[in-house]
Amino acid sequence: METFAIVPNTSRAPWILVALVLVLLIIVGVLMVATARGSRSATFELSNVGLRLRGDLWGRLVPAADLRGGAARIVDLRQAPDLAPRRRTMGTAMPGYRAGWFRLANGEKALVYLTDTHHAVYVPTNRGYSLLLSPQRPERFVESLRSVAPSP
Repeated sequence: METFAIVPNTSRAPWILVALVLVLLIIVGVLMVATARGSRSATFELSNVGLRLRGDLWGRLVPAADLRGGAARIVDLRQAPDLAPRRRTMGTAMPGYRAGWFRLANGEKALVYLTDTHHAVYVPTNRGYSLLLSPQRPERFVESLRSVAPSP
């Protein structure tokens, strides 16, 4: 019996494919770590400048002039199902944590940082979207928000 080996592939395509898959896996891993970290350490900073959302990729500053603090309220999404996030448009959704852009059941666009659906804070803005947040001490958060941005 005589054995003949295949002519070696001189193309770089297989190695390029391997490199692209590795880069993609690294990116996905970094995003997963950022999401896991954000789900435990996100913060909502209120000042006269506005509301700064910190945590993961969706953080931003919402200027005080854009917030309708007078219309903000604490909601239990079981009692207000029209405000529940239904469709993720650009964000993270995993058990116990939702962050990013969602469409609410009522069709409204919302920026969401949600871990507790029983004591969430709904904050409308003047920019065509609302915020749906899970701050610790929601009553105090709404009180502070109304002092920073009292408009209804």
